Amino acid sequence: MGKVLGSRKIWIGIGLFLLGVFIPYWIRPQLIDLNQRLQTLLYQTDGNAIMTNAFLIVSVNTVITIPQFLSVVMLGDGMAEAYNRPSLKGIVPLVVVPLAYIIVNKITPLNYSFGATDIFLWLTIVIMQRLSHQKLNLGMKLIVFSQLIFGVTWLNQVPFLTRYGFGLGSLSYKVKQAAIQMGFGGVLALYANVLFVIFVFNAIVLWVYLTLYIEKWAISQDLHRAQLEAQQSRSGREVLHLVHDLKTPLASIEGLVSLMEIRWPDPKMQEYCQAIYDSIHAMSKMVSEILFEDRKDWCELKDLIDYVRASRFSGTNLAVDIEILGDPQVCVYINKIRMTRAIINLIDNALDAVEEQESGKVVLRAKVFYDEVKIEVEDNGCGIQTEKINKIWKIGYSTKKHPGAGLSFVRQVAEGHGGYVNIKSTAGQGTRVWITLPLGEKQ
Repeated sequence: MGKVLGSRKIWIGIGLFLLGVFIPYWIRPQLIDLNQRLQTLLYQTDGNAIMTNAFLIVSVNTVITIPQFLSVVMLGDGMAEAYNRPSLKGIVPLVVVPLAYIIVNKITPLNYSFGATDIFLWLTIVIMQRLSHQKLNLGMKLIVFSQLIFGVTWLNQVPFLTRYGFGLGSLSYKVKQAAIQMGFGGVLALYANVLFVIFVFNAIVLWVYLTLYIEKWAISQDLHRAQLEAQQSRSGREVLHLVHDLKTPLASIEGLVSLMEIRWPDPKMQEYCQAIYDSIHAMSKMVSEILFEDRKDWCELKDLIDYVRASRFSGTNLAVDIEILGDPQVCVYINKIRMTRAIINLIDNALDAVEEQESGKVVLRAKVFYDEVKIEVEDNGCGIQTEKINKIWKIGYSTKKHPGAGLSFVRQVAEGHGGYVNIKSTAGQGTRVWITLPLGEKQ
């Protein structure tokens, strides 16, 4: 039940269904007036009036039918996803569309019939949905289905199709009856069939074009993503080779320091050698963390923040406020190098956001809670538009001139440490991104 209530498609479907049901109620006076005009046509011989009224009926039926069929498409997709039953995509329309006609007939004085036209539309839309593999969004479906429904609805105006269940509604039936009485039935049938062919053909061509365009776009995105991943993989391998090669000079330095200790047993020299040893071991540890992503160790929060400060701001004039709210000596079990890279990535994004602002401000803040710590970077820059929030996590998406993999890397690092990353942004006001990590105690 939770999946159903949380489905965006289902709620959109419900909204469209209600819209389709209440449109006839809102335009009821116009429908009643149209019905009265059709009644007078039975005693006149005005071919132009018949064609005009036929066009009006088709237009009105299209306006009513579009939200109804779009609603069942969205409801079917949402129910199928919620219950993992693809068959619901076809079953839901067969239940919901007749229900819509029952409600419409209750609130309007006219007779709307669920007949062959609706079944034909249902079959066509189900086939198009299956062949397009659900790749068209709601706007594209609206454009395609509008033309399809307008074309198919003209079949209700073909007199000889009445016996097959087309156009049994009161308005369509009266138009056909008047046309037959004045000998205008053949012309109306020709007019309706031509418009049916034109609009249905246009809908199919547009559907094919949009489907192929979406497929081409998806392929290009996959190719772009693959190229970025290949570049990252190549860069990563080169870095790993470089880092691995650092092991050799470090071992040589350590050996030379040992000789210096033996050659010059001076207390001061011993102190210097010990300092060199400590630096070599620290660098060796860093090299290991870069080489092995899963290599983690306990690190105090203050040490991590200090390491970020030294790595990002040493030798620069960049101003970033740093705040630690809580005990700075709490421990996190992390790969310090990768976590530092992730935090620096967030800082770089924030600095880019405030680059052109005189009062730009970036804050690196650590908040300590009972069982977790949040490391956040906040800026008062340009912010991110709502429609772009979901895109920023994708590899290759960037608001800068160069392709980026930054936030996808940040998420990967956070999840690799048993944590997660969140973002809150308001266009024109600023952005706050925070990494949440579990706390622990040194064993």
